[in-house]
Amino acid sequence: MTPPKQPVFLERGVYRRRRVVDAVKLLPMLGVAVFLLPVLLLDDTQAEQNSTASRLVFFFCAWASLICIAFVLSRWLRPSEDVPNEAEGRGQ
Repeated sequence: MTPPKQPVFLERGVYRRRRVVDAVKLLPMLGVAVFLLPVLLLDDTQAEQNSTASRLVFFFCAWASLICIAFVLSRWLRPSEDVPNEAEGRGQ
């Protein structure tokens, strides 16, 4: 008879850190989607009506937003004293 399996449990800090790392990994794909959004949504008649200046403002705002998101995510990934190192949890 096999002993009952222990439930998989991660500490809250380790779990949140892993989710932030996942968000950091998805950030470039979000950037590509945001930059391709005007190309995908505008048809030929709307593309002629939009000026180059409005597109440049959109791209600058998207670029600045991605930088701000990356900054916030990097602050969350900063090592803290209350979150144990993942290598310590695996016995390495």
